[in-house]
Amino acid sequence: MKNIVLGLIIIICFSACDKTLEEVPKDFVSKSNFYNNEEDAQAAIVGVYAGMQSDFFGMNHYLMTELHGDFLFGRGSQAPITIWDQILDQTSIGRCASNWSSLYATINRANAILDNVPGIDDIDADAKEKILAEAHFLRALSYFELVRGWGAVPIKTQESVDLSSIEAPREPESKVYELIIADALTAESGLGEVEGQTGRASKWAAKMLLAHVYLTLENWEAAADKADDVIVNGPYSLVEVEASDDFYKIFAVDTSTEDIMSVHHSETKTSGIPTYIHRGQALPYNYSSSGFFAWLPDTNSFIGDSWDDNDLRKDFNLYTQYQNAEGEWVPLPETVPMLFKKFISNTSGQNVYSVPIYRFTEAYLFYAEAASKANGGPTALALERLNMIKRRAYGYDPNTASPVDYSSGMGAADFENTVLQERGYEFLLERRRWFDLKRTGKVKEAFAAAGKTVIDERLLWPIPEDEINNNPAVNQSDQNPGY
Repeated sequence: MKNIVLGLIIIICFSACDKTLEEVPKDFVSKSNFYNNEEDAQAAIVGVYAGMQSDFFGMNHYLMTELHGDFLFGRGSQAPITIWDQILDQTSIGRCASNWSSLYATINRANAILDNVPGIDDIDADAKEKILAEAHFLRALSYFELVRGWGAVPIKTQESVDLSSIEAPREPESKVYELIIADALTAESGLGEVEGQTGRASKWAAKMLLAHVYLTLENWEAAADKADDVIVNGPYSLVEVEASDDFYKIFAVDTSTEDIMSVHHSETKTSGIPTYIHRGQALPYNYSSSGFFAWLPDTNSFIGDSWDDNDLRKDFNLYTQYQNAEGEWVPLPETVPMLFKKFISNTSGQNVYSVPIYRFTEAYLFYAEAASKANGGPTALALERLNMIKRRAYGYDPNTASPVDYSSGMGAADFENTVLQERGYEFLLERRRWFDLKRTGKVKEAFAAAGKTVIDERLLWPIPEDEINNNPAVNQSDQNPGY
């Protein structure tokens, strides 16, 4: 009887406290007590940027895009990625699954912004428009990575909050690109200037994304127009170069005039890139005690003897000797006689550079390629803008004719190959080469020139097993060939 009475007392007490129990909790964040004001919206968009992780969607994605290039080999556990005449091994398939998850996590965070921020009243109208535009940009950027890596992919434009909302079939690439363009155009119209935060999207970053997408879709005139807009009207300028180390100014965290958008690193925010490309304590490039030197240059490719030693980018990108702990310069061992150099650590073992998403140099090369394609051959301006990048590479004034200029009279095919070669030199280790070869249809040609064979199945990455198992609209028959 005592227990029954005690139970009744407890029930009565809790019934009397209904209003207390219904109070919105203040000690943790949930959807019910978030998205109330501008501070919440700003915190949410920072969370979307955080989804890009340390190096433009994370090191797994960075190494998969880089190690699918024709100019390098992987070492250790990353060696199988660069065996191009075989299907990916299980470890690399797992890396692809991690990349897929990271991209869709970023998309879901962007969708949460787009679903919830429009309903916030306590927010400045301009701030709201900018935050929504940033979400559109980051969603477009994520889908651009997905469609180029995996082909047809599920499209999700609303926040997934539970398992009931994950069903989505693979959509044709054309439909994915429609969403990317729509998002990027919305971003372009809603974003403003950089405002000192080049790690965040601006209208110029949106224009560069559009130029890149249009180039990939062979919409040559639109690509040329967007690139030209950035060149003529953007607040950027080419960094002056007289010696190879001057190129480091391009990747400076706060002072580069070429930085349209990038992932920044500082003494409190580290990146794995120096660890992957350098030996341990390879001064002055890597001050860390660890170093995998897992990405090895292939001198049988376009970065070998055919690369002119007078091109300052060659010495900036590659090295054959380093300083030991005593400060003596020693050659790299015969087994690994050359390493990549572009990204380095500082004396505290941290990183003080930016990993580019888009930089001003690329606008010139976007324009040169697109304008030539649109006109059936290089125009005078297309040739001039290509030459501006080459002149700078040799230490000349980009705006003045030089002895290294490409001459007029090149046909359309030769000009396209020349632009592709300049892009290879300019954007080494910047996540461009593999997708450049894919979109120009030159994967097998470039790999053959480097003495390698690549199978068709490697042109797309595997759909993760988790997606096949958990998404009712995707099954094994939807898997990319060979996996």
